[in-house]
Amino acid sequence: MSESDESLRVSDAERDVTLRTLGDHAAVGRLTLDELEERSGQALAAKTRGELAALTSDLPAGASPQGAQGAQARGTGPKRPVRWMVSIMSGSHRRGRFRAVGNINAVAIMGGDEIDLRDAEIEGGELTLNLFALMGGANIYVPDSVDLEVGGFSLMGGHEEVGRELSPRPGAPLIRIRVYNLMSGATIYRLPPQARGQSLKQARHLAKQAERGQLPAPDERPALG
Repeated sequence: MSESDESLRVSDAERDVTLRTLGDHAAVGRLTLDELEERSGQALAAKTRGELAALTSDLPAGASPQGAQGAQARGTGPKRPVRWMVSIMSGSHRRGRFRAVGNINAVAIMGGDEIDLRDAEIEGGELTLNLFALMGGANIYVPDSVDLEVGGFSLMGGHEEVGRELSPRPGAPLIRIRVYNLMSGATIYRLPPQARGQSLKQARHLAKQAERGQLPAPDERPALG
């Protein structure tokens, strides 16, 4: 792309093409959930072709799920996905980069789960997280720009959502969280962009600030109370 082309203004159709491309790369594990949402937000705000091109400059051309399956068949595919998390009279923690395909089942019996999906590689653009808790609980962390569906059943317990309830961006990944509690509870934190790269403690604080409409400016470091 020439320097003159980079300065040309972009249309909504060009932004949509970039969004689809980013989604394709996320579907084969090249982008985590947080990376996808960060770049997608930048694509929606882009004004020039140069800004759009920069968002995919480190990604190979022609990404496709079929290509990823072929690599896996040759023994060079991604690591096995996380399917189960079990904590019995203890705690389990899942954070950092990991592969999530289809469903994850998390079981807590007199224990707790910390499940941070920000750096998950969500293949296919959809994930169902089934939470089963008996006298336990869970904290779940997701970007607030994804399409989030929460349901389930609780007896002598419940679940709550902390953070802003935004309309998902067009084409955002779909996260389904199904909560089944007996004398237990679950908290789902919808994290704003300011929480990227922050610790879980800071992320929880920022979600609460977002819910109250008190988020700091992007260049300010959050103050923990």
